[in-house]
Amino acid sequence: MTIHDTTTGPRRRRLGEGFVLGLIATGAVSVAIAAVIAIVLRAIDLFGPAVTIPLPLHDGGSVPELDDVPEVLASSYSAASVTVGGLPAGARWLLVLEGALPALATVGVCVVAWWLGVSLIRARPFRRSMSTAIGVAAILVLAAGLLGQLSGALGRSIAVDHLAAGDPGVHKILWPFLAEIGLAPVGWGFALALIATAFQLGSRLQKDTEGLV
Repeated sequence: MTIHDTTTGPRRRRLGEGFVLGLIATGAVSVAIAAVIAIVLRAIDLFGPAVTIPLPLHDGGSVPELDDVPEVLASSYSAASVTVGGLPAGARWLLVLEGALPALATVGVCVVAWWLGVSLIRARPFRRSMSTAIGVAAILVLAAGLLGQLSGALGRSIAVDHLAAGDPGVHKILWPFLAEIGLAPVGWGFALALIATAFQLGSRLQKDTEGLV
């Protein structure tokens, strides 16, 4: 008579799921640490004696080096990397915020991913705190993404004014202010808000189910 251990399969499955979820949680923490390090390195670079920043041009023109390439039909450039000395502190801080705010949003999303991984390992994903955390992350992604882009545009504007103080003709070459706002943070923010709503409904259903039991 052969006896089969029916608990081995589910146990191995749970161990495998726990390993994968733990790996995801660890990866989220690693990405958050990398984002913080990137913020610090960017700040160190921007507060140096000379700062190289891309500044938008009125008329960039074509790239002569690509004229002889048969597959290239046309080429153009719209910005110039300008190394600026004596950049005002306000411009430096705004340019730091341009990268720091999206990085902060990344850290927030990673923290939520870590907390979700831990909750799944404990088989309690529909906590009330989870929907709140995801909702906060949604607001953070939306606000940080838009404000970061605006901060960068304002910082470059101050840099152009700084250069124009020495030569007013700079305004004929560089845009005094140009903000190209991408709407990707809005889409990600609404997507996270929808996920937060789903978790809130899941938390209510879980509570109702526990009440029935």
